[in-house]
Amino acid sequence: MSSGESNAGIELSATESWALLRQADVGRLAVIVDERPDIFPVNFQVDHGSVVIRTALGTKFTGAVGHWVAFEVDGYDVDTGSAWSVVLKGEGLEVNRLYDVLEVIELPLFPWHTAPKSHFVRVEPHSVTGRRFEVSVDPGSTQASAPSSRRAP
Repeated sequence: MSSGESNAGIELSATESWALLRQADVGRLAVIVDERPDIFPVNFQVDHGSVVIRTALGTKFTGAVGHWVAFEVDGYDVDTGSAWSVVLKGEGLEVNRLYDVLEVIELPLFPWHTAPKSHFVRVEPHSVTGRRFEVSVDPGSTQASAPSSRRAP
């Protein structure tokens, strides 16, 4: 690639995108509240081709349930020097049928703090897209190296 070309990356298959989703610890849930976008870092689990989060009754819950949402994860692969991003777009559904609640309550999905998080939201995907691209350092940059081995939050 010449220095004049941008590093647009490569599009990932749905299978590759789901595999990366399963590896991530933290994602971001994007919702619209009062006609404005809002985004929340959340822990999650992939379950039956969807993403499940645990939350309280609040902005995340009301902004997600019954609405279109976006869910994003990203990371950096030290071995290949590449970064990736996966975006899932779909509908936020409250998990409230007894059988479904009994199933998701068994997922290893635990709140990060002690506030009660007794509600589950499933993001039922309508599209899943992913991209992988090489991380390069701008010659004019003061940074000498690519990011460390830590995954993006």
